[in-house]
Amino acid sequence: MGLRGAVTCDADTTGEIEAKTQDLVREMLERNDVAHDDLVSIIFTATDDLTATFPATAARALGLGDVPLLCMRELGVTGAMPRCIRVLMHLYTDRPREKLRHVYLGEARTLRDDLPE
Repeated sequence: MGLRGAVTCDADTTGEIEAKTQDLVREMLERNDVAHDDLVSIIFTATDDLTATFPATAARALGLGDVPLLCMRELGVTGAMPRCIRVLMHLYTDRPREKLRHVYLGEARTLRDDLPE
């Protein structure tokens, strides 16, 4: 199954990227009762204006170093949300797709106004 999330950063600093990425990943796991062994892989994207560190580095600091993690560049679309990290988490779950709780934090909440908090 795939679980989505996104968060915005206030600045392009290592501390900010690490903190926001960790908040997002923790929230995704907690809201969906995902155990470590349920994780298959996680893909992170970051906009071009976030260059201080890799979001995957922050995830490894949460104890996810044995989970395959990949960082990529988000498409540079004109007018897109700045300083945004997006996540696609692949996992095993018995939950039906409609019961998954995707997580959008900070300014990224405006990306998906169709989702409940």
